[in-house]
Amino acid sequence: MITRRKMLLSSAAALLTGGVSMLLGRRQLEAVNTVTTAQTTPIMPPIQGLSYTPVTTLNGSTLPWKWDNGVKVFHLIAEPVKREFAPGMIVNCWGYNGQTPGPTIETVEGDRVRILVTNKLPEHTTIHWHGVLLSNGMDGVGGLNQRQIKPGETYAYEFTLHQHGTQMYHPHADEMVQIAMGMMGFFIIHPRGPEQPRIDRDFCIFLGEWFIEPGTATPNPNIMTDFNLFTFNSRVFPGTEPLVVKLGDRVRIRIANVSMDSHPIHLHGYNFKITGTDGGKIPPTAQWPETTVNVPPGTTRDFEFIADAPGDWAFHCHKSHHTMNAMSHTIPNMIGVKQSGVDRKVQNLLPDYMAMGERGMAEMAEMVMPLPRNTLPMMTGKGPFGPVEMGGMFTVLKVRDGIASYDDPGWYQHPEGTVAWRVTE
Repeated sequence: MITRRKMLLSSAAALLTGGVSMLLGRRQLEAVNTVTTAQTTPIMPPIQGLSYTPVTTLNGSTLPWKWDNGVKVFHLIAEPVKREFAPGMIVNCWGYNGQTPGPTIETVEGDRVRILVTNKLPEHTTIHWHGVLLSNGMDGVGGLNQRQIKPGETYAYEFTLHQHGTQMYHPHADEMVQIAMGMMGFFIIHPRGPEQPRIDRDFCIFLGEWFIEPGTATPNPNIMTDFNLFTFNSRVFPGTEPLVVKLGDRVRIRIANVSMDSHPIHLHGYNFKITGTDGGKIPPTAQWPETTVNVPPGTTRDFEFIADAPGDWAFHCHKSHHTMNAMSHTIPNMIGVKQSGVDRKVQNLLPDYMAMGERGMAEMAEMVMPLPRNTLPMMTGKGPFGPVEMGGMFTVLKVRDGIASYDDPGWYQHPEGTVAWRVTE
């Protein structure tokens, strides 16, 4: 019988000789905290004087760790998760430690890490450390690099970090289902030395695509192209939290994507520089300015800017149907078609039917549309001037002068004479 003490003492030696599987004692498994909130967890302070700015995972958290003889030990639990996409909609997902995306793993170049993975799913799984340079037996492809982690088992991955940058973790076992159900997370590796120029606010946003039939609560992983919900960190607007920064902050936003589509992520009000990919930091001489960064499937992108323009700035995917909720792609084009009385006649056969788009889709944001339970309106969320007419991959960058914290400051108070006005004759 392997005791907990013997296992810990022998772990490094066993892993260095190619072993990846170790069953842990029950006491160590019970020491892990499970995060269930949909709100952003406050960032962790730098540990032992390391000069990096901890990341903020919007509507998520950073995974805690502990020391074991010079090794940072993390623990991920793969398990079913109930995720609130937005107020009024709960989805049955799979994730890690009570969340989807899973908690962000935050490390430093040169660290030796041991990541314990416990499987509480109804099927086997693994974890692939996407973009991380490591030994072949730690790469996490089930059947190729290791045995599958069966339900109830715990495996350990241990390796030294020889790079820095924005990486990911996700399964490489039944991945069509497991990724579609929400199993993914960030793996952030900070540089060992001080980062210049220093980052003041460092955000992580994972892009996601889902197909959830209206009135249901479980994603359909068999849909390969026709998704109807698009998320930032498994949240949709107006459930996405804003990015709050102080005027003058140097801001980095890290975007990750393991979905089926590329996503052109656009920020209003700013030019930014593309500074990194999952391949690492881009040298300053090779960085380029943009207002939109395309994030293809299986990649990450980092961009940075100085927050020098106060206001509430839209931040969203520029594929228009990715900023709508429960979008259907089979509704006929009804623009310009007189629909008076049509909805009442059709409702005799289909009680939930509502005629759509006589004057354009904006009218959908103004109507009270009857919806099945656990279904979000197509265009929702209100701003200071009325309906925002956005859902899905949309949130707001809030840049403020004179704020003492990064709590949501509310809507921007525009100086007099700086808002577009209606012209009257």
